[in-house]
Amino acid sequence: MANVGGWDASQVYYANALPPQEQENQENDEPVKIQQEFLNFIRNFRINNEFPYREQLNSCADKNFCLKVNLTDLINFNGVLANNLREKPAVYLPLFESALQIYTQQQKLVEENDTFAEFQVTLISNARSISIRDLDSTYMSKLVNVPGIVISSSTLSAKATHIHIMCRSCRNTKILKVNGGFTGVTLPRRCDSKAVPGVAKECPMDPYIIVNDKCKFIDQQAIKLQETPEMVPVGELPRHLLLSVDRNNVNKLVPGSRIIVTGIYSSYQNRSNRKSSGAVAIRSPYLRVVGISYQQNNNGRDQRTFSDIEEAQFLKISHEPDLKDKFIKSIAPSIFGHDAIKKAISCLLFGGSKKILPDGMKLRGDINILLLGDPGTAKSQLLKFVSQVAPVAVYTSGKGSSAAGLTASVIRDPGSREFYLEGGAMVLADGGVVCIDEFDKMREEDRVAIHEAMEQQTISIAKAGITTILNSRTSVLAAANPVFGRYDEMKMPGENIDFQTTILSRFDMIFIIRDEHNEERDKDIARHVLNVHMNVPNQDVSGEFSIPMMRDYISYCKSKCAPHLSEEAAARLRDNFVSLRSEVKKLEEQTSQRTSIPITIRQLEAIIRISESFAKMRLSTVVTESDVQEALELFKNSTMDAVTQGQGEGNLTRSEVIQNVQRVEQQIRERLPLGSRISERSLKNDLYRRGFDDTAIGHALFILIQKGTLQYQRRNMILIRSGV
Repeated sequence: MANVGGWDASQVYYANALPPQEQENQENDEPVKIQQEFLNFIRNFRINNEFPYREQLNSCADKNFCLKVNLTDLINFNGVLANNLREKPAVYLPLFESALQIYTQQQKLVEENDTFAEFQVTLISNARSISIRDLDSTYMSKLVNVPGIVISSSTLSAKATHIHIMCRSCRNTKILKVNGGFTGVTLPRRCDSKAVPGVAKECPMDPYIIVNDKCKFIDQQAIKLQETPEMVPVGELPRHLLLSVDRNNVNKLVPGSRIIVTGIYSSYQNRSNRKSSGAVAIRSPYLRVVGISYQQNNNGRDQRTFSDIEEAQFLKISHEPDLKDKFIKSIAPSIFGHDAIKKAISCLLFGGSKKILPDGMKLRGDINILLLGDPGTAKSQLLKFVSQVAPVAVYTSGKGSSAAGLTASVIRDPGSREFYLEGGAMVLADGGVVCIDEFDKMREEDRVAIHEAMEQQTISIAKAGITTILNSRTSVLAAANPVFGRYDEMKMPGENIDFQTTILSRFDMIFIIRDEHNEERDKDIARHVLNVHMNVPNQDVSGEFSIPMMRDYISYCKSKCAPHLSEEAAARLRDNFVSLRSEVKKLEEQTSQRTSIPITIRQLEAIIRISESFAKMRLSTVVTESDVQEALELFKNSTMDAVTQGQGEGNLTRSEVIQNVQRVEQQIRERLPLGSRISERSLKNDLYRRGFDDTAIGHALFILIQKGTLQYQRRNMILIRSGV
C-alpha cells in the first residue's frame, strides 16, 4: 500500500483480551480488497454514459490530483462501502487515496516513483448537518457535516507526515509516520539499532535528533468556526469549533465565509492540559476537514439554489400589482404604523445594484438607515425583525460593541505565538445586514472605525505586522436616541443628533421618530396593542408573506436582478437633486448656519440605490420614472424631513418660537412671587388669556422646571416658585 501523507496509519494495536469465539467474529477488512473497491468506483462510476471521476482526474494539472467525490455517487455505486467510509473515515480515506494513486499510475498520468505528485480525496456530503452545540462523544471518529461561519484563520504551517530521525551516537536512522490533524509524535527514548560485533554500543538516553531536510511535510492551517447567529439560542453564547485543514483545502477560507464543512470529528491533547495531573484522558475536540461547501459565492451573496417550482412562484409574486404594499405590510406586522420606515426597510433588504467602474472603482449597492427617535417607538423591535428576515444578519448593541468587535481584531495564537485576524460583526455579516441598536451609546472612536466599512465596504487592517483588507459588504440599520433622551423641538437638529457630519452623510435615509401626543392616533395604537396582548394564541399578526417566504424571495431577487437607470429616470433624478440642494441652501441662509445633516453627492447616490431597490423588488432590470419619484418622496420623508426638523412651528420660524417661549417665562416670573403656589390649570388659563399658545406655554414650563425655577407636585398638580 502506498504511503499517503496527512492521514492516520491504518494499523490497529490491540490486546488479546477477548475470548477466541468473539475474536473470530470481529470484522476483518482487507486493505487490498477495499482499495480495489475504491478503484472500481473511480473507473466504472458513470452518469448519463459519462465517467465524471475519470474526466476529473484527466483535467488535473501540475501532478496535483485532488478528486472531489460526492458521497451520494458512492452510495449509489456501493452503499456498504459508503457506510463504512462514514463510520470509519480515518481507516478508509487513506485507502481511497491509495486507490487514487494506483489509478493515476495505471493510466500513466504520473510516474510510479514520482515523489512530487500529490493525491487527495475531498468529500461532498448531502447528509444532515449537525450544529456545533449538538456534537458530542457519540460522533467521535465519524464523518460529520457541520455548518458555521469562519471567524479567524491562522497562517500556513508545515505539518510533518514522515519524520526522519538519527541517533547522534551510532548514526542509526529510522522513519516515523505522524498521524494527521493536530496529533504529534513521541521520539523513542532508546536507540534500537543492532549491535556490531566487537564494537561496544553506548547510545545514551534520548539519542535521536530530527533530520529536517529528509522529513516530508504538507501545508496545514487552523480555522476557527463559529455558529451562525441564527443558530444560537437566546441567552446563549455562540459555540466555537477548531478546524484543521491541509493540502488543497488551505488558503480557501477567510473570516466571514459561511460554509458547511465535512470532516472527521477528532480529539487532541491540549497544551494547557498536558502538565495537569489526571488530565491525560481529557482531550479537546476538533474537526479534521475533508471537504468544504460554501453557503455563499465570491460576492458574499446567498448562493442557495432554487427549484423550478420556487422560481415560478417567485416570478408570479413579482408580477403582482400590489407587491410593494404587501411586502411593506409584512415588515413587522405586530408594530402599528411607521409605514415610511417599513418601506425604507424593504429597500434596505433588497438593496441597489453594486457597480464596478472601468477604472476599478467600486460603488456600493447596500443601503444604510438610521432611526433616531424617542424611547418606546419600536425601534429595537424593527431591528430584531430585520435580523430575522434578512438572509444574513448580525444583531449587536452599541454599548456592548467595540471597534474591534465591529470590524476585526488581531489575535495571537497561543500555540504558535503568531498573529492572525479574527473578524467582527461587519465581517461576519458580509452580504447581509448589521443591526446596531443603541448607536448613540457607542464611544466616538468606535463609531469612527466603521466609516470605511459603511462607504467603501472594506476594513483595512495594519496591526502587528498584518496589513490586509477585509470585505464588509453589508447594510447598516442603526437605532439611536436623541441627546436629551427625547427629541427637543426647541433645539436645532444638530443639537438633538449627537453625531458627526461624517457618519450622518453615510446614511442613505435618516428617520426622526417623535412620540407626538395625538388622541386619535393614541387610541389606534392602544387598540392594536391590546388586541395583540389579549389574543396572543388566536391573533394572526403575520403579514401577507411569511418570514421564510420573504427571506427566500429577497435572496432570489438579490442573486438574479441588478437594475439600471433609464435615461428618463436619470433626467428626472438630476433635476430633483438640484432642487433639493437649492432648498437646503435657502434653509442655511435663513438660519445663518450649516445643517448638521449634509445633502451631498452621497445623497444623490442614495436616491439612486433606493430607486434600484424598488425595481429589484419586482424583478425589473430597468429603473423607471415612477421608481425615481417614489424614491424621492421616501427621501424627502426621511432625510429632508430630518434636515428641516425644528426650523419652524406652523407658520412661525424657530427664532419667533423661541421669543414666544422667553416671553412666557418672563410672564410666569412676574406672575408668581417667591414661595407662592398655584395650580397648573389656573396658570395655563391665565397665560391663554394673555394670547400665548399651548406649545410656547409647554416649553416654558418644561424649561423652568428643569432649571429649578418652578417645582411641580404631580400629586396635587401644583406649581411652587423657588428662589432659583
